[in-house]
Formats: sequence, C-alpha cells, structure tokens
Amino acid sequence: QVHVVESGGGLVQPGGSLRLSCVASGFTFSTAAMSWYRQAPGKERELIAFISSGGSTNYADSAKGRFTIARDNSKNTVNLQMNDLQPDDTAVYYCKAISFSPTYRTDWGQGTQVTVSS
Repeated sequence: QVHVVESGGGLVQPGGSLRLSCVASGFTFSTAAMSWYRQAPGKERELIAFISSGGSTNYADSAKGRFTIARDNSKNTVNLQMNDLQPDDTAVYYCKAISFSPTYRTDWGQGTQVTVSS
C-alpha cells in the first residue's frame, strides 16, 4: 500500500522559514519523481518544485531563490526548505509522487497548511 505523508507546516511570520517533509512508502522511492504543489484558497493547485529521480530540480518562478527541494533516498523523504516566506505563500502544500516501480502510478499526500502572517 502506498503512503505519502507531509509534515512541517505551521504559522510563520513574514520573512521566516519553514521546512516541509514528505515521507513516502509502498513504491521504489529512488526511481520516483517527487514534487511539491500548493493550493491557496480560491485558487488552483500549482506546482512549486520538482525533483527527478536523478536529482534534477525545477522551480516555479515564485519559488526560485527562496525554496529548495531535496531528496534523501535512504529515508524515502523529500524536503522543501522555504525561506523568506511571504503572506502570498499561505496555502496548503501537497507532496506528489510519480512512481514507476513496481507499477506506474501517481499519489498525493493529504497536505500540510502553511500560514504566513504577522
């Protein structure tokens, strides 16, 4: 059974930092592509950061220079370090796994709330 579980959200002041973690199981993590999305109230879910199985990364323009995605295959974990957070970053953040082994599938976590407010 596949599990994708996010953690690390919370309330932070503008300019602050948070690190989100996503732990996955039930598939071969090292060959999976992992990504972070977010969805703010009244808005569509948007891709924030992506990391391939080989470690290549991609970021939304809004995340470049402030967010860093990294994976630890030994722990089946992908983290999102978020710095200089602003009120516009307030959203529910979701982890997405695209796995290929044992079968091709896409799985989402339940989300973790990030609120940036003074």
